[in-house]
Amino acid sequence: MDFVVCVSNDFVSAVATLPKKTRGKVTDFINKFRNNPLSLNMKKIDATMDDSIRSLKIDESYSAIIAHQEESNIYLILWVSNHEKAISWASKKRCALNKSTGSIQVYDVIDEFELIPDKPPLFSSASDADLMRLGVPEEQLRFVKSIPDVKAFQSTKESIPIDAYEALEWLANDFPVAEVLKLYNKTEDSEDKEVPDDFKSALETDINLSQFAVIDGEEELRRIMAEPLEKWRLFLHPKQRSMVKKDVHGPYRLLGGAGTGKTVVAMHRAKMLASEMQGKERLLFTTFTANLAGDIHHNLKKICSQDEIRRIETINLDAWISHFLRENGFTYKIVYDDETAGLWEDAISRAGANIEFTESFFADEWTKVVAAQECFTKEKYMKASRVGRGTRLDRKKRMEVWSVFEEYLTLMKEKQVRDVDTAMYECRVVLEKNDQDYLYKHIIVDEGQDFSSNAYRLIRSMAGKERDNDIFIVGDAHQRIYKNKAVLSKCGINIRGRSSYLKINYRTTEEIRKYAFAFLRDIPFDDLDDSYEPETQCQSLTHGGYPTITNFRSASEEHRYLVNEIRALSSSGVALEDICLTARTNRLLDDYIRAFQEAGIHVYKITQEKLDDRSLDGVRVATMHRVKGLEFPYMFIAAANSRIIPFSSSNDDHDPIAKEERLTSEKCLLYVALTRAQKAAYITSYGKKSEFLPNEADMSLN
Repeated sequence: MDFVVCVSNDFVSAVATLPKKTRGKVTDFINKFRNNPLSLNMKKIDATMDDSIRSLKIDESYSAIIAHQEESNIYLILWVSNHEKAISWASKKRCALNKSTGSIQVYDVIDEFELIPDKPPLFSSASDADLMRLGVPEEQLRFVKSIPDVKAFQSTKESIPIDAYEALEWLANDFPVAEVLKLYNKTEDSEDKEVPDDFKSALETDINLSQFAVIDGEEELRRIMAEPLEKWRLFLHPKQRSMVKKDVHGPYRLLGGAGTGKTVVAMHRAKMLASEMQGKERLLFTTFTANLAGDIHHNLKKICSQDEIRRIETINLDAWISHFLRENGFTYKIVYDDETAGLWEDAISRAGANIEFTESFFADEWTKVVAAQECFTKEKYMKASRVGRGTRLDRKKRMEVWSVFEEYLTLMKEKQVRDVDTAMYECRVVLEKNDQDYLYKHIIVDEGQDFSSNAYRLIRSMAGKERDNDIFIVGDAHQRIYKNKAVLSKCGINIRGRSSYLKINYRTTEEIRKYAFAFLRDIPFDDLDDSYEPETQCQSLTHGGYPTITNFRSASEEHRYLVNEIRALSSSGVALEDICLTARTNRLLDDYIRAFQEAGIHVYKITQEKLDDRSLDGVRVATMHRVKGLEFPYMFIAAANSRIIPFSSSNDDHDPIAKEERLTSEKCLLYVALTRAQKAAYITSYGKKSEFLPNEADMSLN
């Protein structure tokens, strides 16, 4: 009879804790086992609660725990550890198919528990039927109903099946039972779906694919074992997988907080769509920054076949624009930031009027009014809406402002340059003159909150007329760290009725998530379209301490602290590549690099041109902008000083709305940096600390 061998999510996590030398032995063991399970000597465990669970020696020190379901001849590799710990882990476990949910569950059989007199248990508001709908095994009902409080519940994470634990986490955080049942589509009205009754059919469902995976081939096996922390390549939450497979007519928007796996969904969706493409069809995967595009391309190669990766063009939009214009005979250069600032300075000087506005005002007015509404003539600008601009302009002042814009346009022609907004518009003009139905069959946009209106109008033109699965946008307004903002529906991208929100944070502990989100308290955030919604609750399933916040009298004191903390982590077994220090500017980073090198700590700097190569040793250092899209077990946010966070220029704008927008982007940047942390986060400062950080007596963030 044919057999199937799967590895579990927990097993891959356990592999990540093993010495690298042992991982090689585990890899060889799995390879032999998946070729012929009967060739290896599996042993029954005398004390186990489940006769289907076996142990199998890997070497003299380590054993794997395996469950064998004889009816369907399914082998599940569940755990690995040293002999004693592996047997202890297995002795309490049961591996069974939950008849209510169809989930293959691994959980502890617990007979000893007690109710605390005069104190209602944590889940007293949920009935037995409710708990079973949410995945609690029937034999764990009495135990779950005895849990007294949140702290006790969090200590049970290794005992309760992960799907049940996830649902119970919402109840533990005071969400009503009816709301949680609706969240998991477990109401009485929705229970007409057929539930699989054997392991083989169960392993084809999304809920089980999030916990068990068949590894295809020895090469894939060795990649997974070499990088076991990258479980996103194998395991997707059912909600994530449903988004990957979503089949819709037209654009789709996927929102979610930091750590909810939006980019993971986008990459797996790119793989799925590329696998279905034919002929010369292509897929564009685009982002706002070049370094994020590089990171994504690097990760796509880990999950895609050569044919799939060949069909996917991964490039940040600005680089795409530059290539496209060059291919179509345009010879001008696209300029940014400092270069455009020089153009504005010259334009103001040439206009010769008594101009009372700053260069930053003109740059913002051009981006947020002229380019956003494509009012590139005086007549159109005079009629353009300026809603959201803090500085009022009467007709006379608009005429004065336009005189500067005229000089700016003339200067761009004279110097053979374009700002990126103007270049996007000219790209679109070229595209719309072509006869092609579309340039790309599918377009996937990552970090969609950072794209401008012009960018989305260009993307709509690249995708052609609305059709099945044409545009897929993932984003989170809480992570908007650049000045761009767009309303999708005003850019020809209609996502009404085609949108979802990811609510489970897989990266950050709940304590770090809450602390980071508190920086954004009371700030209204848009949904990338025309709505401002209240905070959509996310939830982390892991717990730990809040970030450690420390202020020092001097930079040298801060440096000594950081060196000592990193040495302590290293001494406890943490690999240097699992530690990242981030600061607001490259100049600050250079100071920390010198301090670490003088202390004998090896450093690896991640830059715009340099990806994070996990095969190389060293504490990672990167700017706060550069760490976007990355994650590390331990994060240090250094030099969180006044006039650095927020950066001093953020307070120099005379337009009150522009000033508020810039301060918000600085808070978002701190939120992004903090939420890179998986296990622990540290924020350090010296001298006067950032105004964003709470006073010692203020515990409201916690």
